[in-house]
Amino acid sequence: MDNDDDRRRGLTRSSRLATVARRGGTGPLVARRLLLLPVLAALVTLVMFVLAQRSPFDPVLAALGDRALTLDGPTLEAMRARMGDTSAVQQWLSWWGNALTGDLGYSSSQRSPVATVLVQRLPWTLGLVAASLLVSIPVGIALGGWAGTHPGSAVDRIVGPGMLAVQASPPFWTGLIAVWVFAVALGWLPTGGATSPQATGVEPLDVLRHAVLPVLVLALAHLPWFVLVVRDASRDALAGAPVRAAWARGIPRGRLLRSHAVRPALLPLVTVLGVRVPELITGAVLVETVFSWPGIASATVDAALRLDFALLAALTVLTTVIVVLGNLAADLAYRWVDPRVGQRDG
Repeated sequence: MDNDDDRRRGLTRSSRLATVARRGGTGPLVARRLLLLPVLAALVTLVMFVLAQRSPFDPVLAALGDRALTLDGPTLEAMRARMGDTSAVQQWLSWWGNALTGDLGYSSSQRSPVATVLVQRLPWTLGLVAASLLVSIPVGIALGGWAGTHPGSAVDRIVGPGMLAVQASPPFWTGLIAVWVFAVALGWLPTGGATSPQATGVEPLDVLRHAVLPVLVLALAHLPWFVLVVRDASRDALAGAPVRAAWARGIPRGRLLRSHAVRPALLPLVTVLGVRVPELITGAVLVETVFSWPGIASATVDAALRLDFALLAALTVLTTVIVVLGNLAADLAYRWVDPRVGQRDG
């Protein structure tokens, strides 16, 4: 009996050491992704410059914005001719040469340097997205885990159709309904913005009050994916052989559900988080537009409408970086939750 216990302890210790070793072997993955990032950013921006040159829009108006109205006809024609003689590759190389020195150009839609626009607006978008995930992920795990471990219950019958209905609702429509109900009809919350007009500066409580509706609407847009993924994964885990064996060994129900049903469901949840990084950005664009949130996403809409190419180029690179780093974070989290992934890759 003592030999069996010693053998079991040895196997457990070896398994833990192997797990630690595999978890520490994420360096090559990080290195590959970080080396891929500048290449991908360069290719995306090159495609953008090629498409911009082939577009039917006036390149002078796209470059100067409203400032083009102050120039005379011959000057504008000379600028158009000069831009027409410059290839997309030359413009791309020139833009990257300036960008690598910190000069991202001037935003005609925001009337400020592009670097200033990014510094001022990016924290608002990151805060909005992070807060929405802090709400949607725990709620998704709780609802999906309960529905998956209690098939046929009232919660399960409500969660499935309810989440499908929410998923079919565009975020801008949900945002407009939220504004009408909670801001216009009930008057509980502001209709938009991040601060009150009478505020002398950025006051935390005032910002939190303005952030309630956009955070909840953006969290609601993400929620169906998390709930349905956790519910289905929990059901699959309960139907598997390990759970049936655990039932036979007499493991308590609560421990069984936590260890063998809900915990394995976190793996596909991590995958969904990585895949949905671009959709997080898209959802933020719609929500920020509805609520006049002063983030980078709403600036994207203004830049597209006003042909602000300098800002669009910087936002394209920023979006590429966020997507790559988001997927990298998801892969690292997946390896941390399930070290066997790193073992198979090795």
